[in-house]
Amino acid sequence: MDEKTNKVPQATSKRLPLYYRFIQKFANSGKERVSSQELSDAMKIDSATIRRDFSYFGALGKKGYGYDVRTLLEFFRKTLDQDEATNVALVGVGSLGNAFLKYNFHKNHNTRIVVAFDPNAGDGGTIVNDIPIFRPDELEKRLGEYHVEMAILTVPSRAAQEMADRLAALGVKGILNFAPVRLSVPEGVRIHSIDLSVEMQALIYSIRNDEKST
Repeated sequence: MDEKTNKVPQATSKRLPLYYRFIQKFANSGKERVSSQELSDAMKIDSATIRRDFSYFGALGKKGYGYDVRTLLEFFRKTLDQDEATNVALVGVGSLGNAFLKYNFHKNHNTRIVVAFDPNAGDGGTIVNDIPIFRPDELEKRLGEYHVEMAILTVPSRAAQEMADRLAALGVKGILNFAPVRLSVPEGVRIHSIDLSVEMQALIYSIRNDEKST
């Protein structure tokens, strides 16, 4: 992303890939321009939120005209670095890790899992869906070999901080953490944590709250 995106709120940053996905759909359908209300109807996001998000990046549209679809598509492609692939390491190949191995990021995104690590990999490693899997004690040896910039962490809580420390020391720039524990990383390393139990509880609360209001 360019320098302007440094001041973009995290909530807005998380919506950028969604905007890109839906704008791609509009472009593929042959639509030439789109309004914030049309985006709102398609994405189920308030149109005022969309206009505010877009305003962080300057004048992307024109009042009374809306947004040029091709211009938006090119803007978000460059902003999200869609033309440059990012190599990702998967650390932990349990049930969730296996699901990541089976999902081909590179078909729809600019990220690709190129190597994985798991204690059950065995001596010499193994290959699943064309992705090599090595034991964790080979992390320092293999990570640079595969030019990894980011990592997905799906290990037990007790091992998460140690693995995060090792990944950061090896120059990994970002970690997507699925372990239900708060991790500390050095300045310059981005970490996004997803606690599935918390997300489920939040969803249940929303459902119950909707039921009370009807």
